[in-house]
Amino acid sequence: MLSIEDIKSLMKEMDSSSISELKYESEETKITLRKASAIAEKAAIQPAPVQIAAAQPIASDAPEKTEKDTEPDASLHKITAPMVGTFFSSSKPDAEAYVKKGSKVDKKTVVCIVEAMKLFNEIEAECKGTIVDILAEDGQLVEYGQPLFLVKED
Repeated sequence: MLSIEDIKSLMKEMDSSSISELKYESEETKITLRKASAIAEKAAIQPAPVQIAAAQPIASDAPEKTEKDTEPDASLHKITAPMVGTFFSSSKPDAEAYVKKGSKVDKKTVVCIVEAMKLFNEIEAECKGTIVDILAEDGQLVEYGQPLFLVKED
């Protein structure tokens, strides 16, 4: 059985390779990992199946803001989603957000949670700096590699 750490490791290896899709099946587990580019290629080549159609609103919610904010200033560090899941800015619905615009962060600062398969994964900043923009909203479905935060590094 694959652990969440094994899956995270597979995602990192896949991200740095030319592989666009990976399927794994065992008696207990069945997972499919796809890069966002592979999903876009499938959508362009064939009629959109239900899976692709469901993913389209996710892409249309953020790109306008993301593209406008990230293209002009490439010096900003992007904190990206390490997996497909649901974005949460705090540990509980009534709790204060981990970070806000203007918050100072270091490499180990928890900036949000991405929930995947009933597991709540704390996402760390991975850099030292100041949060410039928050690109995802509470409860929003996020794709693997999707920018969640922009950070001006110190």
